Amino acid sequence: MIERRPVRTDKAPGAVGPYSQGMRAGGFLFTAGQIPLAPDGSGLVGTTVAEQTEQVLRNLKAVLEAGGSGLDRVVKTTVFLTDLSAFDEMNRVYARFFGDSPPARSAFQVGALPKGALVEIEAVALVGEE
Repeated sequence: MIERRPVRTDKAPGAVGPYSQGMRAGGFLFTAGQIPLAPDGSGLVGTTVAEQTEQVLRNLKAVLEAGGSGLDRVVKTTVFLTDLSAFDEMNRVYARFFGDSPPARSAFQVGALPKGALVEIEAVALVGEE
């Protein structure tokens, strides 16, 4: 049986509901969707999609590292935007974090996100031996 192991870090915001920040299972790390909350719980960071994407990816990086992975080991992300016309703005920030070998990705416009966020990103990454 494949063991599941929850991931927890104070370097990213805590869960705002009954879920784990991430879950390791079978050589993969599955992250919860990250929104642009400050890790200290003081609220949303940024008012633009670019500013919020920056914080989302910092939070995602912290969860990945706490789970024994990193942005360079991400194989798939899903991006949720409240306004798909902001895709290019998000994409410019996203490209800086993932460089020349970005993971597979899907992006969707959604009606709303938790806490009034403009963007949310979740990821699946490799963990363990390469």
